[in-house]
Amino acid sequence: MWLWALLPLCLAVFGVVGIWTVFAIAVANGSVNLTEAVPYISTCGSYAPQSCLFSQVCTVCTVLGLWIVVIRFQQLRDYGNYGRVNVASAVVGIIACAGISVLGSFQPSILLELHLVGAFVAFFVGLVYFWMQLLLTYGSEPQDRCWVGAARAACCTFCTILVFAMTLLHSIGYPSAAAVCEWVLVMLFFCLFGLFAAEFRHIDCHLLTVQRRALRTELSSSVSVNA
Repeated sequence: MWLWALLPLCLAVFGVVGIWTVFAIAVANGSVNLTEAVPYISTCGSYAPQSCLFSQVCTVCTVLGLWIVVIRFQQLRDYGNYGRVNVASAVVGIIACAGISVLGSFQPSILLELHLVGAFVAFFVGLVYFWMQLLLTYGSEPQDRCWVGAARAACCTFCTILVFAMTLLHSIGYPSAAAVCEWVLVMLFFCLFGLFAAEFRHIDCHLLTVQRRALRTELSSSVSVNA
């Protein structure tokens, strides 16, 4: 059912529109001054009223991101990928989404240390997740491997360059250049999430089932006997 493709697209569109809306409000009310420097995304979302919107955008993106990570994990299992890379990618993806929640909840003007921890987890761990997804791309739909793999590889490569360039530029005292890298990096992350739409369009349904332990034991025993 192609409607599942809307889930990653909604995250990408909502995230891009939300972040740029925060930027527009910050510029309009004078929270940031573009004539002095290009602001970081978190700087734009540090002050009221846009800080509330920034937190909400991060929270919604966290929820949608977790949903996507879990569905993608199960989709790959349904294709027969029971390997450790798929399991590890799900764990890494969940950690990265938790980082988004932390950086959105603790703005730099409130608690800088926790915000930086959240940003580190979101950017670096998130980058690891997408590299792992690039590896797992070749265990998904044959008709999508070529162009999705190429697009994911290009985005991951640019993101890697940008995340290290941002860190270096910030450390040597070029905050405006580092901020530009951050803005481009975040837009590419949204593009990477959006790419899941090509794979999610093959999903017919998504079910969550809960079994009693006794029932699960009986099913396992039955499978062992039949084998």
